[in-house]
Amino acid sequence: MEKVTFRSPRDGEALEFYVVEETSINGISYLLVTEEEDGDCDAFILKRLSQDEQEDDVYEIVESEDELEYISRIFAEMLEDVDITM
Repeated sequence: MEKVTFRSPRDGEALEFYVVEETSINGISYLLVTEEEDGDCDAFILKRLSQDEQEDDVYEIVESEDELEYISRIFAEMLEDVDITM
């Protein structure tokens, strides 16, 4: 499982996540990430905001309930052996 590091735009704090799955919907890239590599833990869905020509990718946590529910269902279908609850 790939491990990625994100920097908080507020304070520059480094946050490390494991990428469980990724998908692109209507040209927007999403990552399903966790803080732990294995076991039950919290997961987050990140939405890519940056454009292709930018050097660094910029992601934000999906907070819209409608978008979160929709993308969660897609990841749940992709990962048949994983239970995603909100």
